[in-house]
Amino acid sequence: QMVYNDQFIKRQRKGLSKKKTDTERIVWNLVRGKKINGYKFFRQYSVGPYILDFYCSELRLSLEIDGGQHNEPARREYDSVRTAYLAGENIRELRFWNSEVMNNLDGVYEKILEHCK
Repeated sequence: QMVYNDQFIKRQRKGLSKKKTDTERIVWNLVRGKKINGYKFFRQYSVGPYILDFYCSELRLSLEIDGGQHNEPARREYDSVRTAYLAGENIRELRFWNSEVMNNLDGVYEKILEHCK
């Protein structure tokens, strides 16, 4: 059985929540408070063994904000396994680079909006 927002890893989620990056803070300000077509997003939401940056359960949509470390081969492999796992749970994943958020926030917003109709 799938475990959503597992209490066992709640402490880890809280730690990540406190260590938000500037880009995560920017994206959170875009999606929080049902600002995107009335859909509610959660921050640091766990699905199975993974913690998602942002998640809308109604749309089954995950938003991930990636820094440069996600370009390293081991991390790319981890991310692809994770993406496949989420796809198996019928969860779509949108990934954005930090640089995209900083340099093209309108484009990021439009792409999120496209998936929230």
